[in-house]
Amino acid sequence: MAFSSTAAVAASTAAGALASGRRSAACRASSLSSSFLNASFPRVAAAPAPAQRVAAVTVRAQAVAAGKKSVLIVNTNGGGHAVIGFYFAKELLAAGHAVTVLTVGEEGSDKMKKPPFSRFSELTSAGAKTVWGDPADVGAAVGGATFDVVLDNNGKDLDAVKPVADWAKAAGVGQFLFVSSAGIYTPTDEPPHVEGDAVKESAGHVGVEKYIAGEFGNWASFRPQYMIGSGNNKDCEEWFFDRIVRKRPVPIPGSGMQVTNIAHVRDLASMLALAVESPGAAAGKIFNCVCDRAVTFNGLVKMCAAAAGVDAEIVHYDPAAVGVDAKKAFPFRNMHFYAEPRTAKEALGWTSTTKLPEDLKERFAEYASSGRGQKEMSFDLDDKILSAVGVPVSIAA
Repeated sequence: MAFSSTAAVAASTAAGALASGRRSAACRASSLSSSFLNASFPRVAAAPAPAQRVAAVTVRAQAVAAGKKSVLIVNTNGGGHAVIGFYFAKELLAAGHAVTVLTVGEEGSDKMKKPPFSRFSELTSAGAKTVWGDPADVGAAVGGATFDVVLDNNGKDLDAVKPVADWAKAAGVGQFLFVSSAGIYTPTDEPPHVEGDAVKESAGHVGVEKYIAGEFGNWASFRPQYMIGSGNNKDCEEWFFDRIVRKRPVPIPGSGMQVTNIAHVRDLASMLALAVESPGAAAGKIFNCVCDRAVTFNGLVKMCAAAAGVDAEIVHYDPAAVGVDAKKAFPFRNMHFYAEPRTAKEALGWTSTTKLPEDLKERFAEYASSGRGQKEMSFDLDDKILSAVGVPVSIAA
């Protein structure tokens, strides 16, 4: 799959932090505003350093001299977010920044045999440095290197993120970015979710956002939702392809008119890259890291079927009546759940490039070439649902 560098450099750095108001022409002033101190000023090492540190500082000095940044990405080793760090690194490298990716765990672990980790050669061949270790001891993992920007794309609560944030602050990092989650919003009767909406105060991501807002003069948080893209090791579109290519009915909870947001990961990466390019504009802000179009569950099935060049049969069911847990039977939340990237558009001049019908064609091509469609799979939960609603299951020839 080709990777595109879509980030455009924002021309101005906006002063202040404005949170978008829900369906209002007026913007609500954000309580999370902060100064832009240390946004783009290089730091000088106070004392002579070992050879490894000197080399790292030299790389950073060269990047700064060229108007570029030295960026550390603390990347998770599992789940759907790992691919965000991968695409973000590619975006930064294409723009000329120096990138180090610190992945949780050990390089020789079985997890590293799966994408996106198995494709890290694409990063190193472009000039990135990849290291492995414990985020609780970042300094040791990066060998004393210094950075202008740190992105935590690993922690889900303060226990996990605080060591990284504290190290970054002590090291004089100018900008701290955090990948949070749109899942922290409380359900609303007035979708979509926009920045500034109520969140679940008990959520771990919320605690992290509050902490970094108090610790850094220049910080930003990004709340992604569902995503697709080459290298993602968490099923999204694959769940639908698995059923469609086998000519199985696709069981959808409820009416199928529930609305959600599915972005191509390149959009998430381009938004993060713009924050690095325009730290003043991003400072003190929370961004819904999503695309700007919603999709219904029924619509997603139809798009996946069109990408595969076949028709699909949709079967609707009531999870309670059937006796199944929708969280286990379906990959998305069984409700209207989508956010809008209002702040990214207003503050960063960001634009979305996600076009699901076309992106899904590309995703299906990779799915087909992987051979997954020919593998033996169990659909026991599907069969229970279909049996309960009286729909026979035909076996693909």
